[in-house]
Amino acid sequence: MAAGAPETTRQRILDAAVEMTTESGWASVTMSRIAQRCGVSRQTVYNDIGAKPALAKSLILRELEQFLAVVSTAFDQEDDFIRAIRQATYGVLDRAQDNKLLHAVVSATHGADTELLPYLTSHSEGLLGYATELIHEHVEKFEHGLTDDQADTAIEMTVRVVLSHVMQPTKSPDETADDIAWLISRVLNG
Repeated sequence: MAAGAPETTRQRILDAAVEMTTESGWASVTMSRIAQRCGVSRQTVYNDIGAKPALAKSLILRELEQFLAVVSTAFDQEDDFIRAIRQATYGVLDRAQDNKLLHAVVSATHGADTELLPYLTSHSEGLLGYATELIHEHVEKFEHGLTDDQADTAIEMTVRVVLSHVMQPTKSPDETADDIAWLISRVLNG
């Protein structure tokens, strides 16, 4: 949303759903409670979002768009392909560290149930396709020596690796970004 732009009802609904999920878990989120929190009718929530599965998908897609904006910025600001990958990876992992919704989805210690988790894992084909397509557009501006099919494969594998580190980090964002950039440089220099 642009600075100073009025917040839409849809944005307020999604914000309320995030707050409720992080406060007391996805199971506590109901259309009635969202409506009450937003000061709108339950029908308005259904009209703007749909049923709860559509709400889940909307939440995950909004988060994905915010993560992909970080990726886009990194690729737009870098002239070197490997540095762009490193910066994009770092940006995603850094953002993930403080993302309350993501933590609520993947961590039972935050009182969340796991109903949203499949949208990030087993039902993530659409997310992977969307992310791969957007990243492919950025990758095209670089001279990397890969065919389109090879680039798509490398992008999908990289997205999967980054997603696994988002879900279960083992190192700092800096260290993981360095590792992934190194790996891609090895693939390119074969």
